[in-house]
Amino acid sequence: MIKQPAYLKKGDKIAIVCPAKKLPKNIDTGIAILKDWGLDVIIGKTVSGSYHQFSGTDAERTADLQLYLDDPSIKAVIAARGGYGTIRIIDQLDFTAFNENPKWLIGFSDITILLSHAFAKLNVQSIHAQMPYTFEDSTAEALESLRKTLFGEEVGYEYESSFACRDGASEGILIGGNLSLLIAVEGSASEMDYTDKILFLEDVGEHEYSIDRMMRLLKRAGKLANLKGLIIGAFNEIAEEKIPFGQTPEEIIWELVKEYDYPVCFNFPTGHIDDNRALVLGKNVSLNVINNKIKFKFL
Repeated sequence: MIKQPAYLKKGDKIAIVCPAKKLPKNIDTGIAILKDWGLDVIIGKTVSGSYHQFSGTDAERTADLQLYLDDPSIKAVIAARGGYGTIRIIDQLDFTAFNENPKWLIGFSDITILLSHAFAKLNVQSIHAQMPYTFEDSTAEALESLRKTLFGEEVGYEYESSFACRDGASEGILIGGNLSLLIAVEGSASEMDYTDKILFLEDVGEHEYSIDRMMRLLKRAGKLANLKGLIIGAFNEIAEEKIPFGQTPEEIIWELVKEYDYPVCFNFPTGHIDDNRALVLGKNVSLNVINNKIKFKFL
């Protein structure tokens, strides 16, 4: 059975931790926004930590996150940023107390590891959304989508894609995240079941050939054949190559899924972009695609 953490209410405690890369700047704006939402914000040691690229040693980052996973007074844990490093600590974390008393885990990018693990191993929902490090540059709509999601308000998105989509309507459990990180957990305890799911994908800073290779891995592993829908977010900051690959990320993905019959949409507002809307992994959603117009809703 899928477990949904309790929605937040004003006065609830929320912890900020840094499970991966260290912060290059303060996150005062992000902290202030969370406080403006009526939350009591607790700052983990790793938010100001530093060890080479990381916000602390593996042991320090594990201990900081573990503290708030275990603390029943903390109703949500939000990653300050992504970067790289969550995969180094995921197997050292003890989710026993968390599983008995689930709370919202929030983040994106490298934090895909944590979100995927929570759903794959424990059937606990989590939120793919902006983090305090990205709050400063976020659209108001993206921040409001996170606030609404956390507080249990109705959330849905409508937009028009500039890349040709495949029409269709479906309902299903939403999974997904950063493509590179989903590939990184393949074959591990953190790998989600893709069957009959609506999958969303995004990535940043990759070469087109790398996107092609990762998508082909998913296809060869049978992950793309039995989806109920595919949502493609931003694939931006594509690394330049001396010899052009010849296909955009959207063209690469379409070529690999055009034989299937589920709805596919592109340009969804998710990923390493200012308008990174909140998405709940493990939530039942509806996806409706007609003439490149997309309607998405949490059910």
